[in-house]
Amino acid sequence: MIKEIEARRSVRKYANRAVDDATIEHILESGRVAPSGSNTQPWHFIVIRNEEIKERVARVSHDQRWMLSAPVFIACVADIRSRLSTREEVVLDEESPQFELKQIIRDTAIAIEHLVLEATALGLGTCWVAWFRQNEVRPVLEIPKDKFLVAILTVGYAEDEPRPRKRKLFSEIVHHDRW
Repeated sequence: MIKEIEARRSVRKYANRAVDDATIEHILESGRVAPSGSNTQPWHFIVIRNEEIKERVARVSHDQRWMLSAPVFIACVADIRSRLSTREEVVLDEESPQFELKQIIRDTAIAIEHLVLEATALGLGTCWVAWFRQNEVRPVLEIPKDKFLVAILTVGYAEDEPRPRKRKLFSEIVHHDRW
């Protein structure tokens, strides 16, 4: 798996080539089986191929026009209901204080990285997009107010391969027994 981890890049230019449904379903299966705290599995995925919806998503994502070269977007949504025992009204956004929100973001992020690595293993490129506000993107995708959009993955065949980025040294990030 280290090969895929090292090969993964944030792709921002995609070839004009479709990605078939079976491949997207295969990628989504890798997210479906991801681990989560207390097996809550808080994730939902919205596969977006519609050009008008993609245009609107890119626009509310700070008008990142490069996104539109990707044939598929996958909106990765965290559901706080997986962690709440009550049906009380909850509205989530970037300032929400609920501890459960941190838990569902963490768990959904694990599933998202599974998607990214599986796509890489299948020869596809992805980019994790998270530069948006919940109140702007949620209406575009008709996401309920008690859900939290963690990321939008752009998915497709890379037009070019970005170079590796510099990484910190092992000695800069690894500690033993204590900080």
